[in-house]
Amino acid sequence: MRFMIMVKATADSEAGKMPDEALMASMATYHEALQKAGVLLDASGLQPSAKGWRVRYAGGRRTVTEGPFAETKELIAGYTVIQVRSREEAMEWARRFPAPFGEQADGEIEVRQMFDLDDFEPSRSTERFRKIEGANH
Repeated sequence: MRFMIMVKATADSEAGKMPDEALMASMATYHEALQKAGVLLDASGLQPSAKGWRVRYAGGRRTVTEGPFAETKELIAGYTVIQVRSREEAMEWARRFPAPFGEQADGEIEVRQMFDLDDFEPSRSTERFRKIEGANH
């Protein structure tokens, strides 16, 4: 089972404020523990939305909107992807996640289970995705 731990953005992260050394150290320790346990698949911080864009699909058309985006609470500042045996194990790792902006700062993470190809009905398309997955591992 794969889960994504998403760090919700704040006004500071959207302003490009970088983590201090203490926060970097606690994040490194946490991610080293994930790696040692063999459950870490990927992790990264994201640049502020001012450096990104959105593509909106409506009525058969695509519209590109450049960042920044006003609703900070809807934005993601970073993520960690883990592969574990159960929802409970994912929850335990999430409880250990360091406070994303420091112990004294407000912050929030959201954890969501990712779809696996076995969650979908067998079809030609799912087999195409299996080939893509196999080529990337």
